[in-house]
Amino acid sequence: MTDKPTIGFIGVGLMGHGMAKNILQGGYPLVIKGNRNRVPVESLLGMGATEVQTAREMAQQCDVIHLCLGNSPQIEAMYHGPDGILAGAREGLIVIDCSTADPTSTMKLAAELAEKGGKLVDAPLGRTPKEAEAGTLDAMVGADDSVFECVLPIIQCWAGNINHVGGTGAGHKMKLLMNLIAMSYAALYAEATVLGTKVGISPQTVQKVIGSSRLGNGFFDTFMSYAVDRNRDAHKFTIANASKDVRYANAMAADAGALTLIASATRQYYAHVEAIGHADDYVPFLADHVARMNGVDLEEEVKKGAAGRG
Repeated sequence: MTDKPTIGFIGVGLMGHGMAKNILQGGYPLVIKGNRNRVPVESLLGMGATEVQTAREMAQQCDVIHLCLGNSPQIEAMYHGPDGILAGAREGLIVIDCSTADPTSTMKLAAELAEKGGKLVDAPLGRTPKEAEAGTLDAMVGADDSVFECVLPIIQCWAGNINHVGGTGAGHKMKLLMNLIAMSYAALYAEATVLGTKVGISPQTVQKVIGSSRLGNGFFDTFMSYAVDRNRDAHKFTIANASKDVRYANAMAADAGALTLIASATRQYYAHVEAIGHADDYVPFLADHVARMNGVDLEEEVKKGAAGRG
């Protein structure tokens, strides 16, 4: 038996599995909602989690529910309808939304949950499935001070770098800023690497010089791990997800009346790759697409660089 609150988790995929595992290991009773991919579900059930079929059942059984889903329409669908969270919500329920979402939708859902006596915490994630499994994700949390103090021990199970950035909605806004920076970096790294090949600088040289300078960073290293080293699993974040996040950031900018020329340009790259049927490619693959638009075979340029011919 435990006096710890019962935690629910919806979205036990690439990121969610590790997070849910760490909640279990933190001693919390865990309830999960299954999905089509049974591998992570069966893994968590084997560790002691229990399973429900609907979000309504989860809301009836749990004190805190985590959501780790792909976009705002998916999140809204999990709240609404006869089997949704709101149908089972009771006074005191807390929903921690770890997705990257549209802040306008977040605030609407927060108001609907409040009518049921619940609280919404937006705690989107930074980093990768590797850190999810290790329990060292970044979390940017939007919540009232008292609610933040209540959920902090739970978030500490899966996050190593936790920032309370403001009230409800602030977490999703901050996450859009973070991903806008990251996806714009990716577009810039792709452009610069391909431009280098056009003027006689090998991708390996770009990787070495920039990576060892003050311009180097972890995201650059990961991006170039694919662009140069051809590690296809360097950053398992799809173009489709990147495109969605940049669209949300541009919508946020439009709502704020902000001039965001770089954000607009960044969106076009991801929209292009989606439009040509490569939405499931990972973000570093953008380097290949930018290369092809410039009449360059980046993989061949890497081979030339390795042979000392570029």
